[in-house]
Amino acid sequence: MSDFESLKRSIDNLAPIIREHADASEAQRHQHAAIARALARANLFRVAVPKSLGGLECHPEVQIKVIEEVSRLDGGAGWALMIGIETMGIIGPYFDRATMLETFADPDFITAGALNPLGHATRVDGGYRISGQWPFASGVHNATHFIGQSILHVGDERARDDQGVTLLETLIPAGEFEILDTWHVSGLRGSGSHDVRVDDVFVPDVRVCQMARQTLDETGTLFRIPPYSRLAYNKVGVATGIARAAIDHFVDLAVVKTPRGSVNKLRERPDAHRAVAEAELTLGSARSYALEVVREIWDQVEAGEVPDRKLRARLQLACSGACNASVQAVEKVYAAAGASANFVSNPLERCMRDVLVVRQHIMVSPQWLDGAGRVLLGLESGTFLF
Repeated sequence: MSDFESLKRSIDNLAPIIREHADASEAQRHQHAAIARALARANLFRVAVPKSLGGLECHPEVQIKVIEEVSRLDGGAGWALMIGIETMGIIGPYFDRATMLETFADPDFITAGALNPLGHATRVDGGYRISGQWPFASGVHNATHFIGQSILHVGDERARDDQGVTLLETLIPAGEFEILDTWHVSGLRGSGSHDVRVDDVFVPDVRVCQMARQTLDETGTLFRIPPYSRLAYNKVGVATGIARAAIDHFVDLAVVKTPRGSVNKLRERPDAHRAVAEAELTLGSARSYALEVVREIWDQVEAGEVPDRKLRARLQLACSGACNASVQAVEKVYAAAGASANFVSNPLERCMRDVLVVRQHIMVSPQWLDGAGRVLLGLESGTFLF
């Protein structure tokens, strides 16, 4: 894919910057500004943004591979990039076009977001007043804007219509929201997934949208893929990128390490052979299946069809399965590496912590496997996702 090859060259050029500042991101529990700025200037946050807004509007497979390459260098950087890609690509097209054209003209434009309806919105002249607190706003320290979801209230009551509770998405610039120091975690520390608080901020109509009630003007294939599917597949790139890094680190370790009680290098041991082979097979099989189903859903949408429940269930199965398989792959080489993998100086230690967090995200949680199985057996899924 020519799009990916070009982006891959950009990532290769940025690799020294990402590696140089990865430990600082980990220590301060949010992405180093130099990494975020470099990713923005390379247009990597814009791979899912409409071409009409100056984005690249890439095929989902390209998006996954871009996130994978950055996550291979640093899991926290890959996660923050993934969230920026999703929020800019999924939400941006719904806002006022003139406002978005002006906003996207800034090469340093980065969004963080939390699509949980935890805000309180009240209608006022020219816009809304917003208050609320949202968790897991990954990358927010370097974001120029925060996208939060709120419930519209009339007086003390939630506004409702025949579609249910009225939800709003608001674009709030830095300086008008507060970052709370809540991301005290073991894995993906560098993602900076802290809470954001907004206290009675006025947001004008041009920075407010209603995704659930709006008809999107964008007609490209990417924007006709079901939203929940788009929120699942990019997590795969973070997980597989971290797992690929873990396998690479294990190979490097096996070449130089002589285990205690042995006269041979780790790479001479049968358990090391089995571990790296099984890790490669586990990761490669799941990754290939995820990319296969992503291509299938793209082709179906491109042909003008609406993906049925079975295909959407298979996509969810592939995405959740790939993230789970990535954890298993890292576990295999981590165990075979011996006690040295426990030291924070060993990159396998961070890979193990980081990949576990990816699997815990609701969009790729193993909890959806049962629902996918139900659909494949002709039953209702029992979930809102598919």
